Amino acid sequence: MKWITRSHVHVDRVACPWLIKRFIDSEAEFLFVAASAVEETAAKTGAIPFDIKGVELGHHGDRCTFWALMDKYGLKDPALLRLAEVVNAADTGRPQAHPYAPGLEAASRGFSLMFPDDGENLRRQFAVYDALYACLRTEAGK
Repeated sequence: MKWITRSHVHVDRVACPWLIKRFIDSEAEFLFVAASAVEETAAKTGAIPFDIKGVELGHHGDRCTFWALMDKYGLKDPALLRLAEVVNAADTGRPQAHPYAPGLEAASRGFSLMFPDDGENLRRQFAVYDALYACLRTEAGK
């Protein structure tokens, strides 16, 4: 499947593709376009929009898009639930809500500066999410 979101990825727009590739759609392709072009491009390509205002797979209340994906696809892995808390805290401007959130937000900013191409940024940052997930699995007792 194709998935589409806004360009210039940051915390949620990296965490969500990681979650999609690792747990929802291993063959996923991601499109990154200007926010104003997401709706039109999604209609032309059949891509599933995410992390865009007003879509099913977006922010709802104080919960980020990562939570929307977790809910829609029934993901209940305890380590993923913990990761959702970290991503949510980092993405919604509440880093104090989880001790790992400030580091994740800082790493995301740094990767965006080092790798402005969204595709390369994702490829590079997936290792961060793999490592964080492994850590959280250990903390969850898996």
